[in-house]
Amino acid sequence: MNDLLLTAWSDLQESLRSRWFLVYSLVFGGMVLLLLLFGLTESRIMGYSGVTRLLITYIQLTMAILPIFILITTVRSVAGDREAGVLEYLLSLPISLAAWYWGKLLGRFTVVFVPVFLALSGAVLWGVYKGSPVPWAIFGYYVALIVSLSGCFLGIAMLISTLARSADMAQGIAFIVWLLLLLFLDLILLGVMIREAVPSETIVLLALVNPLQLFRTAAMLLFDTQLVLLGTTAYTILDIFGRQLFLFWALFYPLLLGSGCAMLGFLRFRRGDLL
Repeated sequence: MNDLLLTAWSDLQESLRSRWFLVYSLVFGGMVLLLLLFGLTESRIMGYSGVTRLLITYIQLTMAILPIFILITTVRSVAGDREAGVLEYLLSLPISLAAWYWGKLLGRFTVVFVPVFLALSGAVLWGVYKGSPVPWAIFGYYVALIVSLSGCFLGIAMLISTLARSADMAQGIAFIVWLLLLLFLDLILLGVMIREAVPSETIVLLALVNPLQLFRTAAMLLFDTQLVLLGTTAYTILDIFGRQLFLFWALFYPLLLGSGCAMLGFLRFRRGDLL
């Protein structure tokens, strides 16, 4: 356990010194600041205003930016160390492969989660200061959703990093994965499926296997309980899952997916050619 924590701390320190972490923190902190400066808490959408309106907008922006940030930066973890020759030095230390791998994953999770959480908490504190009612239930679910989102894409990124032989290849694969997930949103491939007369239940289930679509729909469901924004698709989703089961599925399926990918990456890392 001590080796795992030391590896996580080492990765955390390395990330704090890098420029991408500064840009990453400024992006999410700047988003909240801009939303406050433009008076978003004073506007109203579908009956929601104040902090709730700010949280709704912030979580939608987070789901558009956070996954690609995680993929592009994390896929260099194993592949970059191997290519730079750092991995050979690290593995010569008295530390197990499991402690190094999972410690690196834990350190990276801390780095990607904390700035997003602090920005979200800052928005809530601002609402408390201004005397606005704070939707604590929505805030808690959004925090859990960010944890699930981070864990999902960190696991995918670690799997890619162990499979790729170079950092450039890892980033290329990560970008392709990102594009494929975007294509499986309800815009392109789902439109093709509908033209081919695929049953609506099959289309919805395929869409909800995509973590991006799942996060997007769950975020909508908190303030749009009938999913009016999704049109007739909402009837299929609510008939299959129901509101509570869907919110539960949106939290735990991505975590299971990310954990499975991370475990596959570890098995590949342990059994493959480390150098």
